[in-house]
Amino acid sequence: MSASKSFKPYRASDYLQSPEEAAEYLNAAIEDGIPTVMLKALRNVADSTGGMSHLSRETGLTRESLYKALSEDGNPRLSSLDAILRAMGLQLNVQPRPR
Repeated sequence: MSASKSFKPYRASDYLQSPEEAAEYLNAAIEDGIPTVMLKALRNVADSTGGMSHLSRETGLTRESLYKALSEDGNPRLSSLDAILRAMGLQLNVQPRPR
């Protein structure tokens, strides 16, 4: 019989170590085309960059408004999304769709 092993639960935020990695992760979530996937990805990036308290201090938004904006039912304003991304060292970018 083999000894049982304990495993640490997977958390995406444990593997997002740089703005470049975060950008790739968020772009993949956006490509999925499901808004809740992108919001979950933003929460994971927030966790990897210091959590909601840190994000609140950096953006000037309250923790409560951040939790609400990034919840599954969230619908963040463009100004909030821009502030969140800037605090993460990222920016919005618009590109033409591939044909």
